[in-house]
Amino acid sequence: MTHTFNRALKIAPSILAADFAAFGAECEAVEGQGADWVHVDVMDGHFVPNITFGPAMCAALRPHIRTVMDVHLMIAPVDPMINAFVDAGADILTAHVEAGPHVHRTMQAIRAAGCKAGLALNPGTPVEAVAPLLDDIDLVCVMTVNPGFGGQSFIESQITKIRALRKMIGDRPVHIEVDGGVDSTTAPMVRSAGADVLVAGSAVFRGGSVSDPSAYGRNIIAIRNAAGA
Repeated sequence: MTHTFNRALKIAPSILAADFAAFGAECEAVEGQGADWVHVDVMDGHFVPNITFGPAMCAALRPHIRTVMDVHLMIAPVDPMINAFVDAGADILTAHVEAGPHVHRTMQAIRAAGCKAGLALNPGTPVEAVAPLLDDIDLVCVMTVNPGFGGQSFIESQITKIRALRKMIGDRPVHIEVDGGVDSTTAPMVRSAGADVLVAGSAVFRGGSVSDPSAYGRNIIAIRNAAGA
């Protein structure tokens, strides 16, 4: 879909917490319950200690996603895989600053392929790492857990990073996304610090199913209301 920038709050459920046997139906269900974006976590077992899926799965999901397909690449190297994920239908393609020595070239390559470019920062990476790239990206993803697994506890020290990043971005059309441990308790903290895209996995999918997705809607509303949307 065509992505238009705004700073309104967006809830982006991570399908890593969905039913692996029913990903397409899960994407449709969670969108039907109010999700703004769908977040797809790609892990390679090398950059992070877990393996999820690749471009073929993203291509299979694309017809089931009517909103923004937000693809988070936790892989290294990134550059050889950019075109495959763009061709698979990603609207936003996010790579980690820690994934390679030429991250500026990676951001250029993502945009040149016709996709919005995102840059992710691990908890141990200082916010200054993104400063030289702010005019070459469309999103910064602040990891509030260490990447690689769902269901981890929120790292509160990252609130300071989000706040500094929001000041650094100024009026540039760059989203601040927060990924990791987001729920109705942590959502107000990250929103007040300046985030506009909240990735939530278990906090959205908990208690529901494809056959009865109403819990997804209640969970999304709870996060949205807690964040003061």
